[in-house]
Amino acid sequence: MAGAAQSFMPALFASSPVSAQLPVIAPSLVAWQARHGRNHLPWQHTQDPYRVWLSEIMLQQTQVTTVLDYYQRFLQALPDVASLAAAPADQVMALWSGLGYYSRARNLHRCAQTVVAEHGGQFPRSAALLATLPGIGRTTAAAIAAFCFQERAAILDANVKRVLTRVLAFSGDLAQAQQEKALWALAEQLLPEDGADMPRYTQALMDLGATVCTPRQPVCRQCPLQLPCQAQRAGNPQDYPVKTRKLRRSSQAWWLVFLHDAQGRYWLERRPAQGGANAIWAGLFSPLVYPSEAAAAQVLAALPQAQQRHDLPVVQHVLTHRDLFLHPVVVRLGPVADDRSLPGIHPADGAWCTGPQALALGLPAPVRKLMLSFEELFTPIK
Repeated sequence: MAGAAQSFMPALFASSPVSAQLPVIAPSLVAWQARHGRNHLPWQHTQDPYRVWLSEIMLQQTQVTTVLDYYQRFLQALPDVASLAAAPADQVMALWSGLGYYSRARNLHRCAQTVVAEHGGQFPRSAALLATLPGIGRTTAAAIAAFCFQERAAILDANVKRVLTRVLAFSGDLAQAQQEKALWALAEQLLPEDGADMPRYTQALMDLGATVCTPRQPVCRQCPLQLPCQAQRAGNPQDYPVKTRKLRRSSQAWWLVFLHDAQGRYWLERRPAQGGANAIWAGLFSPLVYPSEAAAAQVLAALPQAQQRHDLPVVQHVLTHRDLFLHPVVVRLGPVADDRSLPGIHPADGAWCTGPQALALGLPAPVRKLMLSFEELFTPIK
């Protein structure tokens, strides 16, 4: 590769811990992807930015195997950006239910509405403009532009950071904005000269990080970048990428109270849209949620004519920064003259739903799984 890909600009990268000569990696990656990469995925071999965008958003922090079914189901219900923009928010959340990171679904809906309202229903054709849309960051914008419009734009998700920092022995701390900015600049220098190679090059970086250059036990002997990879030569690929700031995990216990009325319905209410402690499951439907056993017990004790109570085993729900320990309690109520007077019930925030009605809503994954188990585990409460 000539020009920028081989040159080193000391003024720009003086603080970047890489060697002065960048390797030429694009041809090897393009050839490897054609022979050994993932070429069977349903969002490949299309230049429809709606489908590529949808796949990129779904694949953020989610495994390909998980996304496959959701992707097909989503497209069957909402096949284009106009249908997504016009869809009710509850339908979007229901289609997303179980994928997690629900802010992605809310931003997806907002983005579709922006594309329709401000861009005539057509996605912008450059990464710079795509990045101005709700929920589309720099890497997602570059991926859409590369796959659909063959723009020479670099991506830098977690997999790509791992590949490039190992190949370049980039020892800068990516917890520092300056070092991440430097890696972005290097990623741009490594791009292929020919825009026609951009889709396969971009896919190759994704595939390599997901299947070969893995966080632990990378399969270096199968890597097309084995020869130029400085970390492989030094025998220390696990040392990259360097990021000193680690996530601090916490844990929290919630008591979930499922009220089941005499008509066989469950009370579900919408969680607040966003903010603070309510950010978890924001905008989704859930049973009554209490932060302590004492708070749940106070409500349970005040229920009139509760006929049956079933306590399920604790469910651990793993989030990015936190472990939720869910204590599900299902209570069957006797006939109630006015269910609006039940403790904890706020009619404006929710509704009584049959099982099928509940499962059609946007439910958090553990709530959906629990409700699917009720018919088998709680046949006496019908």
